[in-house]
Amino acid sequence: MKQRAVLGQIADMDLRLLRVFKAVVDCGGMAAAELELNIGTSTVSRHIKDLEARLGLTLCRRGRAGFSLTPEGEKIYAQTTQLLAATDAFRTGVDEIHQRMGGALQIAVFDKTASNPACHIAQAIALFVREAPDVALNLHVGTLTAIERGVLDGTFHIGIIPGHRSSDLLEYVPLFAEAMSLYCGAHHPLFNQPTAQLNWDGLRAHRFAGLGYHSPNMEVTQRQRLARQATGFDQESIATFILSGVFLGFLPDHYARNFVQSGHMRAIESNVLRYDCEFLAITRRSPQPSRATRAFVDCLVQAHRAP
Repeated sequence: MKQRAVLGQIADMDLRLLRVFKAVVDCGGMAAAELELNIGTSTVSRHIKDLEARLGLTLCRRGRAGFSLTPEGEKIYAQTTQLLAATDAFRTGVDEIHQRMGGALQIAVFDKTASNPACHIAQAIALFVREAPDVALNLHVGTLTAIERGVLDGTFHIGIIPGHRSSDLLEYVPLFAEAMSLYCGAHHPLFNQPTAQLNWDGLRAHRFAGLGYHSPNMEVTQRQRLARQATGFDQESIATFILSGVFLGFLPDHYARNFVQSGHMRAIESNVLRYDCEFLAITRRSPQPSRATRAFVDCLVQAHRAP
């Protein structure tokens, strides 16, 4: 018979245990969470056992096979994420009433933006820290869909993503652009051939690697009827496919520059086989974003409008 949960009212200790549990899951295990939590592995393990006893559930399996969540643990993790986001939102709301900016700001950024010379997120962070020194900044990197979903469910306060569709639930602020070119690896048949006349029809004769989620990359490939023979879920995976010499793929020019300079890949020299992305800051329309969230968006705008 399954043990009945003994959890009554949620206390501060429960919240602390849930934060430990979330950190363990996010880090992929208790040993990995040791540095994140700044406590020993044995203490982390004891906290997880205390939480399991408090809930009357087995949340995770640990042993030689590694760390994994039970089905109950997966459900508790989802509930924990929502609860902690709501708790942080309440704390932020109290700060709003007192007309101050405190707490933590969760910012999520799309893959491989730091090397884009048009991206000034770092400058925006510097502006914000001067304006709101008491706000802790947490910066995440995620896929486009994960960032959108996180902003909508309150996990992230701000997302910075390439524009690809719009939702009435989100507010969008344009920031910067990114040029995407088609690349081939050094061992690809096109690497030493002239490609200036290559068009979309000619491209269909070659193997193509594309992103596996809704994005400008997917929109372009679907519009041009390019069949993906390989699927990646971030720019790093697309670059790896290209470097194999088997696949063509689109990459941001700023990210591909080092591979080009080292002779490991080249851009297909065509004025046709390229596209541009516009990057946007996204926030949730309702409930109204906090003062800290609005201030950070203002800093993003200021940083990207500066000459």
